[in-house]
Amino acid sequence: MASEQRIVVITGASQGIGKAAAAAFSQNGDRVFNLSRHDPKDENARFVPCDVTDDAQCANAIETVLREAGRIDVLLLNAGFGISGPVETTTVEAAKKQFDVCLFGAFRVLKAALPSLRTTKGTVLFTSSVAGVVPIPYQAFYSAAKASINSLVMALRNELKGTGIRVAAVLPGDVKTGFTAAREKNEVHAALYPNEVRSVEKMEHDEQHGMSPDRIAAKFLKLSKQKHPKPFCSVGFAYSAVLVLMKLLPAGLANRVIGKLYA
Repeated sequence: MASEQRIVVITGASQGIGKAAAAAFSQNGDRVFNLSRHDPKDENARFVPCDVTDDAQCANAIETVLREAGRIDVLLLNAGFGISGPVETTTVEAAKKQFDVCLFGAFRVLKAALPSLRTTKGTVLFTSSVAGVVPIPYQAFYSAAKASINSLVMALRNELKGTGIRVAAVLPGDVKTGFTAAREKNEVHAALYPNEVRSVEKMEHDEQHGMSPDRIAAKFLKLSKQKHPKPFCSVGFAYSAVLVLMKLLPAGLANRVIGKLYA
């Protein structure tokens, strides 16, 4: 007997990793809902308008899913964007926006979906980043937002223990998507930070020569089927090795290595 079709909700599935994930889950036979601001006209997912920085839109979007599908089996919290620039010259508004999308956006949708996920004993997946473990100069607030996601994952795994809900995150490294072009850059202050331009250019070069988002999508699909997923995983030996090294090396030494690469 064929298994019942799963209901999968993905935030930010209009492009990049989210869009690739929508295709992967759809091809797996799942029914996919894309919660995002822009309709990509993608046949792999039912578009539901949702700005994750808006409380009411997040609640309404989940209500729409539940009204049409009756439940949620997998929730992939993927919506995000990045800012770059020195901490000193970053505005408070820009830093707040970074957290509002990446952390609180995930939180808003999660809160609305948890009652259904508790009923289905579903799975919650997050798009984190290697940058959440490897704090990158001139990407301090993006790194901090992703580190917050990692802390949220660990806390949720304990809080939801016994409910049957599984929680995990994928920490991608460099992935070739439109994320690079969409990054909001602070004004360059070469007199104060002469390494800023070189650092950001290196980071963006690595991204645009990175892996396909399809590989990250495949990892999400695999995790969604596991009964006991690990809290964190990456894709590719190099990035997995980096995460291990960050645990083993003294913090000061690890940070000096990061500085050699990016600062």
